[in-house]
Amino acid sequence: MIRGKLIHPEILAALAGAGHGSKVLISDGNFPHTTAPSIEAPRVFLNLAPGVLTVSQVLDILVEAIPIERAALMVPQDPADPTPPAHPDLLGRIPAGVEVDRILRMDFYPATDTPDLALVIATGDMRFYANVLLTIGVVGTGG
Repeated sequence: MIRGKLIHPEILAALAGAGHGSKVLISDGNFPHTTAPSIEAPRVFLNLAPGVLTVSQVLDILVEAIPIERAALMVPQDPADPTPPAHPDLLGRIPAGVEVDRILRMDFYPATDTPDLALVIATGDMRFYANVLLTIGVVGTGG
């Protein structure tokens, strides 16, 4: 019997095969899910309709399911642009003590095109820049 809220079979399988340092991308509905991330990473499409499911909802479940060592958020290419409205919400859901990188939009795409990307979860989140790249930590070390 599985404990916790995560019951999606494909996500469970991908996470079970991932290890320390593997990455998980939770992408918003604007992200190029099939072309930007590593072609080798399995994709789970949870983007049923605009706004269903959101990156925040998926992040809440993953925080309970896996140890997170590091996180990265996509930020606008122009540093003069304001903080994306989704970021305060997402930052509030990432566990305390987890370092969060901010990666420029055009650098974020290549950051997801790496062999250590274990899973892409596409959401229907319509908030701009609501993309989170998680690095899996190890159990028992706080990360």
